[in-house]
Amino acid sequence: MYFEQHGTENTEITLTIAKDEALKRGINTLLVATTYGDTGLKAAQMLRGSQLRLVAVTHNTGFSEPGQQQLKPELKKEIENLGGTVFTGTMVLRNIGTAIRGKGGYSQEQTIADTLRMFCQGLKVRVEIAAMAADAGLIAQDDIIAVAGTGRGADTAVVIAPKPSNQLFDMKVREILCKPKVF
Repeated sequence: MYFEQHGTENTEITLTIAKDEALKRGINTLLVATTYGDTGLKAAQMLRGSQLRLVAVTHNTGFSEPGQQQLKPELKKEIENLGGTVFTGTMVLRNIGTAIRGKGGYSQEQTIADTLRMFCQGLKVRVEIAAMAADAGLIAQDDIIAVAGTGRGADTAVVIAPKPSNQLFDMKVREILCKPKVF
């Protein structure tokens, strides 16, 4: 499915597509990007009572302000109470590259991120959170469905065979289930 626009208005349908496809394909894990917790909570509520496992991945602490976590603590607690796992870790395609670029240098991470953004912002985030969750041992390297968005909400879902960040180029994006046409 292709959305005419990116953004939060696509969240419900993106999560529904992800859940339905996971159940249809026998995939047991949904990986969802969530900055403040809204999308992660919607996913947790939608998955309540299903056999699907939710891993919600947040921005690293200090992403916008030193020492600050953007994920709202009350939403994290709700996600976890609904059976989801919340993970905060180093953003594979951003942190070190951003530091290097800030000093006027060249970043290979930024080149990879920008290449993935040619497809859409959500695809870059999907690959990144899959590597982060694999690095943390939170997901198997079997096919999963990863969900993220452009800015807030969710507008992209992919079937992906994740790998840890040190094996990034062995990761396989098997199928794009939905994404925005315009981003």
